[in-house]
Amino acid sequence: MEISEKLLCLFSTDVSAEEDRYVIEVPRQEVETGDVDPGEVYRVALISRDESTDDGSAAPKPESAPSEPQPPVDVGETRYVEIEDIGKQGDGIARVERGYVIIVPGADVGERVKVEITEVKSNFAVGEIIEETF
Repeated sequence: MEISEKLLCLFSTDVSAEEDRYVIEVPRQEVETGDVDPGEVYRVALISRDESTDDGSAAPKPESAPSEPQPPVDVGETRYVEIEDIGKQGDGIARVERGYVIIVPGADVGERVKVEITEVKSNFAVGEIIEETF
């Protein structure tokens, strides 16, 4: 399954019936910590509770839902990013899904670089430049 770069948040919820419509509730923390604003219109994708992998086998179920949003990147992952700002230490700052920050040492504002994620924390990641421009 391919996930869009435009993904703002991901959560599990129930669909409830209310008179002549069905309602999907967005958890409060998704509004408070994410890019979701009350009153705005969003596209919603529904994924079956019985997910399966590409080979048809059942996907493993998570032990429990995380209490806070998980970082949108993993160590070893490569990303194409644009440097939007410079941090206090002089490192480049890029933002990806939900405003998550990737710190890129040696990058300048306006540069578009390919980085490999070398460290992941709950609120930021560090990426090493592997290609200067793309």
